[in-house]
Amino acid sequence: MYDVAVIGGGPTGSHTAYRLAERGYRVLVLEQKVRHGEGVCCTGVVGRECIRSFSVDEDVILGRANSAWAFSPSGKSLRLWLPETQACIINRVAFDAALANRAQREGVEYLLNSRVTNIETKDDMVSIEVTRQGKELSFEARAVVIASGFASRLAEGLGLGRIDHFALGAQSEVTTAGIAEVEVYFGNEVAPGFFAWLLPISSVKARLGLLSDRSPGFYLKRLMSTMLAQGKITSDEAEPNYGGVSLKPLAKTYGDRLVVVGTAAGQVKPTTGGGIYYGLLCADIAADNLHRALVSNDLSASGLAGYQREWKKRLGRELSRGYRVHKLYQHLSDGQIDRMFNAIAANGTVDLFLKADDVSFDWHSGGLLRMLGQVAISKAVKAAKAPFRQGG
Repeated sequence: MYDVAVIGGGPTGSHTAYRLAERGYRVLVLEQKVRHGEGVCCTGVVGRECIRSFSVDEDVILGRANSAWAFSPSGKSLRLWLPETQACIINRVAFDAALANRAQREGVEYLLNSRVTNIETKDDMVSIEVTRQGKELSFEARAVVIASGFASRLAEGLGLGRIDHFALGAQSEVTTAGIAEVEVYFGNEVAPGFFAWLLPISSVKARLGLLSDRSPGFYLKRLMSTMLAQGKITSDEAEPNYGGVSLKPLAKTYGDRLVVVGTAAGQVKPTTGGGIYYGLLCADIAADNLHRALVSNDLSASGLAGYQREWKKRLGRELSRGYRVHKLYQHLSDGQIDRMFNAIAANGTVDLFLKADDVSFDWHSGGLLRMLGQVAISKAVKAAKAPFRQGG
C-alpha cells in the first residue's frame, strides 16, 4: 500500500512525487515510456521565472533568449527584444531525468514501461491496474495523481470529463545555417490557427515545429521544404515527433482520492501551448492539498476540492484571457494578420507590450488583449479620419 500513486513521470508527475516524498510519504510513479523524456514534442522553452522558482539545473539549459523575430504571412517582420534574458531553452530529456532523479533521492519508486489500464476508487483506497512487459500488475494507494499528459483518457474514465479544445503539434530537430535568434511564423498557410517556430539550440542545430488546428505533419513538412529553399536549414529529412496541447482545462480536476495535474488537467497556456511552468506550479498546489488530506484522513472529493480552488485562483484568469486571445487570433485571415503587423509596427504597440509591468514570458494574456485592443482602436481612428483626409 502506497500513500500516493502518481500516473505519469514527466515534469509535473515527478515534481508532485518529490514534494510528497520530502514530507515522508511513500510514493510510486508509474510511467508508460521506457525512458524519461522519450519522444516528447516540446519546444523546451521555459521562462526565467520558472528557472528561478524551481531551481532548474544549469546542466539542462541549452541556451538563453532575450529576443525573437516574428514574421507575418507576407514576410513582414517584427523584432521583439529586451536587454535581459526572458527564457531558457532546455534539454527536455535531461530535464525530465533530473526531476525524476531528485524524486528518487527522496525515496520515490519509479516503474517505467508501465501502462495504467484501469483506476478504481474505493472507500479506503485506490486500486490501479498496470500492464508491464506483457504482465498484469496491480497496486494500491491511499490516493492517486493523474499527471499522464494530453492523450490520457484516465480522467475521463473516472467521470471528470474530457478536454475538447486542443491543438496538435509536430516538431523536428534540424541542422541550420547560422540561425542565432528565435524565429516565429504566423499565417494560415504555415500553421492554421496558431504559429510555427525555429528555435536554435546550438550553433548548428534548431527545433523546427508548429501548432495547428489540423494536419501538423503536413504543415511541418511543407515548412521544412520552405526553410530548405531559403537556406535556413540544410536538410528536410528529419523525422518529427507529434503531440497535443490542451487549450481549456478540465471542468473538474479532483474527485474521491484523486487529483489531475498538468497537461492532463489542461493547465497549459492557450497562447503558446507551454505547460511546464504551469504544471510545476499546480504540482506544488496538488502536493500541499494532498498532504492536508492525508493528515486529516479526508481524501473525499470535498476534502480535495481546495486543490481546484487554489490552482484556479493562481491560473484561472490567465488561462481564460489566454483562450480569448487564441480565439481572436484563430479567426484572423492572413490579410488581417498582415495588417495587424503593420499597425503594431506603426504605433509602437509592441514596445508598450514588452515594457508593461504585468507582462512576462509566462504571464502575458492581459498584455496581448490590450495590444489587440489598441491595434483595433488605432485602425478605427484611422478609418474615421479617412473621409476628412480625402476631402469628404
